[in-house]
Amino acid sequence: MAAARMSNPATVLPEATPAIFRLIKAVQSGGDVPATTLDLVHLRASQINNCGFCVVGGALKSQKEGETDERLHAVAAWRETPYFTEAERAALALAEHATRLADREDAVPDAVWEEAARHYDETQLSQIVLWIGVTNLFNRLNATTRQPAGGTW
Repeated sequence: MAAARMSNPATVLPEATPAIFRLIKAVQSGGDVPATTLDLVHLRASQINNCGFCVVGGALKSQKEGETDERLHAVAAWRETPYFTEAERAALALAEHATRLADREDAVPDAVWEEAARHYDETQLSQIVLWIGVTNLFNRLNATTRQPAGGTW
């Protein structure tokens, strides 16, 4: 494994880290989407983006909070496993589409959005969409600068 190319950019610019943490706090306290669902969304987007730092860190955090190994091991294949609720599946589908924006002409098809909206209200959808954005921000910072898995912020 290669060493990090540089320190995490959010730690290099003094104003960035507090702003990012304010956004995280706003998202986490902004609705009533279960923390476990947000953790699954974070893990799936991080897997897609090949962000080892966030995959390892997210899985360890989830384990500490009581998430089962079966569910953590199955996130990458959530469609083919019985471990997730319909609401979690809707959030995971939204996370995949919102992370892979360039993979299709209609980045987030109406069917994906409507299924998420069937399970979550506007406040909850805002929480999920912002969490996907925050996760993708972290993934891009970490993957670009090759932050090592198991590292600390």
